[in-house]
Amino acid sequence: MLNHILATLLPVFLIAGCGAAYGRFRTPDIRSLNTLNMELFVPLLVFAVLADRQAPLADYAWLALAAACVVLGSGLVLWPLVKWLKLDVKTFLPPMMFNNSGNMGVPLIVLAFGEQALPAAVVVFIVEMLLHFSVGLYMLDPRTPLWRLLKMPIVFASLLGLGVNMGGVPLPGWLLEAMHMLGGVCIPLMLFALGVRLLEIDFSDWRTGMLGALLCPLSGLVIALPLMWLLPLEPLQLAVLLVFAALPPAVLNYLVAEQYKLSPHHVASLVLIGNLGSLIVMPLTLAAAFAWFYAPL
Repeated sequence: MLNHILATLLPVFLIAGCGAAYGRFRTPDIRSLNTLNMELFVPLLVFAVLADRQAPLADYAWLALAAACVVLGSGLVLWPLVKWLKLDVKTFLPPMMFNNSGNMGVPLIVLAFGEQALPAAVVVFIVEMLLHFSVGLYMLDPRTPLWRLLKMPIVFASLLGLGVNMGGVPLPGWLLEAMHMLGGVCIPLMLFALGVRLLEIDFSDWRTGMLGALLCPLSGLVIALPLMWLLPLEPLQLAVLLVFAALPPAVLNYLVAEQYKLSPHHVASLVLIGNLGSLIVMPLTLAAAFAWFYAPL
């Protein structure tokens, strides 16, 4: 099991490390790179996975529900604690709810459980993204129009892919293969961009960052563990849900806080120290996930 954990995590940290090393010397325009990824490569991957009729999406309904419960439930669990500690709800709570299912989650799940886990990884990623750009933006500004969701390429690709799959529309194999190849670019690119972002860590608010690094995976697991017993999930989906619940805060939280001018430097500490904390959290989580996957109840 130790070899499997190392084989999963080392490529993740190596690619992120390459991003950090390159960013140290070259200062790449990571925002443009992320825009290209989120507007082209990620939507292509999402569409290709969802439109492929070999992936029966109805089998992932319970997993999608569980992922939504983890995102929303972690916020409900932590809200009283955040109020008691007198932390800024708009600054602290969203990073605890909306995890790094893109930059870290998709690559980690695929490396851990193989290509067979890609549909499940995409499903939990889409759930997290949809909630982030609906509930998350509403938390920051209740006046945010939800129709903005339809302008996002990843949402459009999700709806189109679901329509093709459920409608039984046949797509030529060469087209799906081309989309999978282009979409596959997004996985290492996500990790590379994460490594570049790690250079922006602000340790001036390290206490809050450490608190977030602990509470983000803990709150997700508090919600996920009962669901793993209550919902009829297959062993692979159980493992994916466990990894999803323990992921650190999404880098996107920092970009959104910057857009809304809500203490982006504090959010950066929460996000980036939380991702550093995953060096400890993820090996332990993967050990448990492999136990679920390879020794199902």
